[in-house]
Amino acid sequence: MISVDLLDEDNYLSELEKTEIQELLNFAYDHLKEEGQAEVSVSFVSNDEIRAINRDYRDKDSVTDVISFALEEDEMNIIHEDAPRTLGDIIISTDRAREQAVDYGHSFRRELLFLSLHGFLHLLGYDHMETDEEAVMNGTQEEILNAFGVTRD
Repeated sequence: MISVDLLDEDNYLSELEKTEIQELLNFAYDHLKEEGQAEVSVSFVSNDEIRAINRDYRDKDSVTDVISFALEEDEMNIIHEDAPRTLGDIIISTDRAREQAVDYGHSFRRELLFLSLHGFLHLLGYDHMETDEEAVMNGTQEEILNAFGVTRD
């Protein structure tokens, strides 16, 4: 089980949308047979905010849809035996998610859940920089979304 801390200071999402994200990430954690307690934070921001984060932390002065900061990759991350795993932070541009939902012809719900899961898989070590990694990550995303009941509606 994971604890999901949702940060939505500007009220971009409904309580139902936030609850569904928490449920999806817990479902994914169990589906992937991850063990023990874990923590993750998910922040919802505007295009301007994610652009500033992308510029300041990734040297890319552009809007993106989701950014993940994995703490388990950090050499300074000290894990205490009885403490939950601190997986890291996911930051989602709700503006970009709405734009992409229209571009891809599916619901905002589907795009929001996809981005949440995509960021979460990055925290667990999945990547898509190489073709074989991308195939694994894409397959895992689709498998989890389908099992959770998220279709391309």
